[in-house]
Amino acid sequence: MSAMLEAALGDDVEARLAAFDWPLVLQQLDAQGHAMLPGLLAPEACDRIASLYDRPALFRSKVVMARHGFGRGEYQYFGYPLPSPVGELRAALYPRLVPLANQWNETMGIGVRYPQRYAEFLERCHHAGQQRPTPLLLRYGTDDYNCLHQDLYGEHVFPLQVAVLLSEPWRDFTGGEFVLTEQRPRMQSRPHVVPLSEGDAVIFAVHHRPVRGSRGSYRVNLRHGVSELRSGRRHTLGIIFHDAS
Repeated sequence: MSAMLEAALGDDVEARLAAFDWPLVLQQLDAQGHAMLPGLLAPEACDRIASLYDRPALFRSKVVMARHGFGRGEYQYFGYPLPSPVGELRAALYPRLVPLANQWNETMGIGVRYPQRYAEFLERCHHAGQQRPTPLLLRYGTDDYNCLHQDLYGEHVFPLQVAVLLSEPWRDFTGGEFVLTEQRPRMQSRPHVVPLSEGDAVIFAVHHRPVRGSRGSYRVNLRHGVSELRSGRRHTLGIIFHDAS
């Protein structure tokens, strides 16, 4: 299956990521808390990754959202070893995001700094007891949705994460928009609806980020979710860089 996924991906992961203007991507992330990577995955790769959902041996746990008040729909966390290209995407995206993650922490007065090598960050998580992998596949059907939330799984949290839409709006489903909200001090929450097509990825803040104001920078709190599907089925790949306790 790994070889088939690699073939569907087209070029290798590193080559596809290298095609993006990363200074611009980081600039957009810094300015608005999210940025898109259009066409990160080819349609064939999206189909093959989505098909993994029905192979339970690849996953460590399954969550039915309605049982926990998370919304409606379900998702599964991959187990180690992560299938390709999920693990390769995770490892290749991380070093491109580290500079902004460290910049944000410095601006917000947070002492944590992230190593350039992803293996070192994972070692930090595992040493603290966060040893369960967090990349996941999500599946939504008609009337399903995901409540606004944050993916915090322990003491060590990398401040950015990625979601890749594996289904095509209007062909595979309707509704089901990816939504972000920012809660700013003494202000009402600001919503963002991110328009994604099949294979598009969105990078976004996990928890909080700095925003520059007239009196210096201040911290805003972010949450993300998915609006209600009106019809069809929607699959998403989620890439979270910190592991869970």
